[in-house]
Amino acid sequence: MNEIWAGIQSAFRLIIALDADLVEITLRTLQVSLSALVIASAIALPFGTWLAIRRFRYRRAAIATLNALMGLPPVVVGLIVYLLLSRSGPFGVLGLLFTPTAMIIAQVIIITPLIASITHQAMRELWAEYHDLLISLNTSQGQRVFTLIWDGRRTLMTAALAGFGRAIGEVGAIMIVGGNIDHATRVLTTAIALETGKGDFALALGLGFVLIALALVVNLAIHALSRTEREGTW
Repeated sequence: MNEIWAGIQSAFRLIIALDADLVEITLRTLQVSLSALVIASAIALPFGTWLAIRRFRYRRAAIATLNALMGLPPVVVGLIVYLLLSRSGPFGVLGLLFTPTAMIIAQVIIITPLIASITHQAMRELWAEYHDLLISLNTSQGQRVFTLIWDGRRTLMTAALAGFGRAIGEVGAIMIVGGNIDHATRVLTTAIALETGKGDFALALGLGFVLIALALVVNLAIHALSRTEREGTW
């Protein structure tokens, strides 16, 4: 118990002193996860909304596949991306393996189905309310998608938040494609795993506290933005 308490105290000292390694790893984590979130949202939000309003022959199969991909094992994604980016792979010439870009690619693949599925469920309900109005106005598919995304943006913040939470907490895939290289591809989750294995519980706990704090800050920010919009101050 004393060892745990000492580790917690040391962790807080590292945070208060803005330990250089701690800051570097935190900034890289935010860079990778936020980049993946922006790319995934740009793909998933329009696609999920389009899937909610569009009727086609294999729509049910597409929805079922999308929901199934939400549970795609991250280590499998990491393996696939690794094979694609390795020297013998089709994209090996790009030299992206063991770089932050490879980590971003893996995270995009992991969180895009999650964001798209949540978006589809939310937009399906909103489409039921807007259907008659948008049809009567003779709007195009693009206009309908944009209208639903704009009016449902508060709900879509929740979808994006879920994607960010999964991205920032991912360890398996980015360990495979990033390699956990110091000062290059090491992020919070992989650093926690490494430092725990080395027995450096102070730094591991410090990284863990930062990870929890980031998740709380993002949640509070989304909540504040949603409340501000409801109050009509935007």
